[in-house]
Amino acid sequence: MSAAAQADIFDYVVVGAGSAGCVLANRLSTDPGVRVALVEAGGKDDWIWFHIPVGYLFAIGNPRADWMFKTEAVPGLNGRSLAYPRGKVLGGCSAINAMIYMRGQAADYDGWRQMGLEGWGWDDVLPTFLAQEDHVAGSSLFHGAGGEWHVDHPRIRWALLDAVIDAAEQCGIPRTEDFNRGDNEGCGYFQVNQKGGRRWSAARAFLDPVRHRPNLTVITGALADRLVFEGTRATGVRLRAPGGIRTLAARREVVVATGAVATPALLERSGIGAGQRLRDLGVEVIADRPGVGENLQDHLQLRPIFKVTGVPTLNLLYQSLPRRAWMGLDYALRRRGPLTMAPSQLGAFTRSGPEYATPNLQFHIQPLSLDKFGDALHPFGAFTASVCNLRPTSRGSIHARSPDATDAPLIQPNYLATEEDRRVAVDSLRLARRIAQAPALAAFKPEEYKPGIHLQSDADIAQAAGDVGTTIFHPVGTARMGAPDDPHAVTDARLRVIGVQGLRVADASVMPRITSGNTASPTMMIADRAARMILEDAR
Repeated sequence: MSAAAQADIFDYVVVGAGSAGCVLANRLSTDPGVRVALVEAGGKDDWIWFHIPVGYLFAIGNPRADWMFKTEAVPGLNGRSLAYPRGKVLGGCSAINAMIYMRGQAADYDGWRQMGLEGWGWDDVLPTFLAQEDHVAGSSLFHGAGGEWHVDHPRIRWALLDAVIDAAEQCGIPRTEDFNRGDNEGCGYFQVNQKGGRRWSAARAFLDPVRHRPNLTVITGALADRLVFEGTRATGVRLRAPGGIRTLAARREVVVATGAVATPALLERSGIGAGQRLRDLGVEVIADRPGVGENLQDHLQLRPIFKVTGVPTLNLLYQSLPRRAWMGLDYALRRRGPLTMAPSQLGAFTRSGPEYATPNLQFHIQPLSLDKFGDALHPFGAFTASVCNLRPTSRGSIHARSPDATDAPLIQPNYLATEEDRRVAVDSLRLARRIAQAPALAAFKPEEYKPGIHLQSDADIAQAAGDVGTTIFHPVGTARMGAPDDPHAVTDARLRVIGVQGLRVADASVMPRITSGNTASPTMMIADRAARMILEDAR
C-alpha cells in the first residue's frame, strides 16, 4: 500500500467538526495509539466575527459562515419559508450561535430514561456537564471548574433589562441567578460561553488545545458525499474535497456529527432511511429505517417587539457614529460593552398555564429589535421579548432532496401544526404583553410594535404567531435514540445506528425529545458521552 493511501486510513473518522465533532475529536484522540480524522465541510474559524460576540449579526445570513438553508413553506406559519441558519465553519453552530450556557431541565433527561434509554437520566448526564465546564465562579454543587467549556457572566448590563426582571417578578416569575440547577424557572441574566469578552466556541474550547496531537488529522473544506459500506458495516466516508473525490477508511468506527439538519440527509444518501424514499432517490438500501429524518423538533420563537423611550437600547446606540466608535474602543481596551453582547442577555422560564408541571416557556429578552437576524436594527428604541414553546408537540422532517450532497436538504419544521402548540403560542404572546404592561416598565412607555396591540382575539393572535414566528435555531431529533425493536428509532441508547455496524451518530439529531432550553451544551454532553461509549466498546 502506498504512503498516500495509508494516510487516509484511520481508526475513527468523525464527520462534522461542529459542536459535537470538536468534543469527539478531543476525547477520541486522547489515546495516542489510535488515529482520528475530523472532517469539516466548512472552513477555518479565522474570521474576526467568529470571535467578537456581537459578530453573530454579521455571520448569520453570510455564506462564509452559514449554510444558508431555507425551509419549505410552513402551513402553520401561514405559508412562509424561513431561513434556517447552520454554522459552516470549525465549531459549527457554536461559532455563530447565542453563546447561552443552558443544560435544560432535569425532567428532560429523566424523561429520556423513562423512554427506556438507560444512562441518559439527569443523574447520569450531570457529571458530564460538570466535567466539561469551567465556570468563572469556580466549582460548586451545580458547576464545574477546570473543564474546557468556559462559562462566564455577561460583561454588560442594561437598565431596561433590569427593569424587565422587576416586571417579570410583578407577573409572578421569580428572580433567579442560575438557570442550570435542574429547574430553570425564573428570570435573570443568562450565563454565556465567552472567555475574556470573546466567544468561546467548541473549536476554541475542545479542538484548539489538541490540534498538535500527531494522531489527530483535521480536514476542512471537505463535504461528506456518502458513507462507505462493506455489506452492512460502515468502513469509511467518501468526501468531495478541493482536490477531488477522497475516501477516508475507518478501521473501527465512523461517527456522524453533522447535526440535526445534515445528518439525516447524509444517512439517506448512504442507504439508511425509509426504503421506498431511498429507492425513489435511486439509492441502494443498506438499512430500512423509516425514522431517519422524521421527529424534527425545534423551538419556534415568537418575537413581539415593544418600542420604548427614555432608556438606552442597542438600536439607538448603533445609529450614532460616535457611540459606535466608543463601543469599539471599549471592546478593544476592556473587552466590555455592547460588542460582548450575546443575541439575548436576559432570560425567563415560566409556565403558560397551571397544567404544566415545569416551565414550558423560555423568553430571550433583548435590548434591540430588527425584523430578522441579518437585517438592520430598527431606527427607534425598542426591546424584543422573544418567547418559545419549550416542548412543542408538532413534529417536522428533514430529508435528502437528491443523492447529490450539494443539494440543500428538504426542511419542513411543521411548526404550529397542533392545537396545543397554537394555544401555547397565544398564551405566550399574552404573557409578553402582561410583562410589558407591568408597572416596572411604565416609565419607558412601552408600545407594542409587533404583532400589534389591535390583535385581541385568540384567533387573531394565533394568526399573528404564524406571521412573526421563526426558528430559534434548535433543530433536534431527526435520528432519534430508541429501543432496537422500535421501528422508528435510528440509534440505540449507545448511539449505534440500528441495522448496521461500525456507525454511530453523536449530535443533536439523536435527542428523542427536545431539551427545555438552548441545545448547544446538551449536544456537547451527548458527544462527550458518545466518545466514552466508543472507547469502552473498543476495549
